Formats: sequence, C-alpha cells, structure tokens
Amino acid sequence: MNVFDFKVLSQKGEEVSLSEHQGKVLLIVNTATHCGFTPQYKGLEEMYQKYKDRGFEILDFPCNQFAFQAMESDEGINKVCSRKFGTTFPRYKKIKVNGKDADPLYKYLVEQTGGEKIGWNFTKFLIDREGNIVERFSSKVTPAEIEAKVESVL
Repeated sequence: MNVFDFKVLSQKGEEVSLSEHQGKVLLIVNTATHCGFTPQYKGLEEMYQKYKDRGFEILDFPCNQFAFQAMESDEGINKVCSRKFGTTFPRYKKIKVNGKDADPLYKYLVEQTGGEKIGWNFTKFLIDREGNIVERFSSKVTPAEIEAKVESVL
C-alpha cells in the first residue's frame, strides 16, 4: 500500500483517486488560512512554480482542527489563498488530520511516520514518484528549508 492507493474528496465533494498523481513527487500539507504558519503558502507556491514542470505537485488539505484557524468554507479558503497568496496548486476538501474522524490518508501518513499525531497546521509529507513517504516535516520547517530535499527526490 502507498499514497496512490487513497481516495480523497475534491472541494466539490467528489471522490478523487490520488493515483492520478502517480509518477509525480508530492508534498502533502495540512493548511489553515489564519495560522502563524499561513505565510508559508507563499513559499509553497514559489516551490510549486519552480518544480511543477518536473513532476512536482503540492496537495493542500485545509484543516480546522487547530484553534479553528481554517474557519471559512472550502470556497472561502480558495478565495483567501488565491487572493492573498496566489496559490495555484491542488486544494482538497477540508479534513481532520487527528482523532477518530481523521481522514484515512492522514491516518496512514501518521502511522507510516512513527505514529506521532499531527502537531499543527503546515505539517508536510514528501512523497516519491512511487507513492512512498520520503520524510515528514514539522510545521516549523519552511518550504525553503525543504527545497533541496524536494529537488533530490525529483
């Protein structure tokens, strides 16, 4: 089993298979629009623009579990992200990343990286072209700090 075996919900609530990203390097991130780490959207978009033509995708999963920092609707989150940060990478339906209602993808990501629950928004998982988890990065680790690792996996 790997990341490409999972299905997630689009912002419109439609089931989407992550297998559509097979062969690409992924950075999976749980995000929020009103978080101290929200300015990382800018760095994520810069990295996405720099590497998307080489098979790199960022998958954005908004999460309101941490101090209600993603309180908008999915559509509202899109508006904030596009207007304030100019993001263009794929964004999915708002999810939970911890607890009994955690999205199955996030349950898998957590289990496969030692079982430590997600500490806050902007936790990042780097996935190789075969769907395997390469590394987990805490919220405090900025996109600029992981760029060399992303490039090495590309």
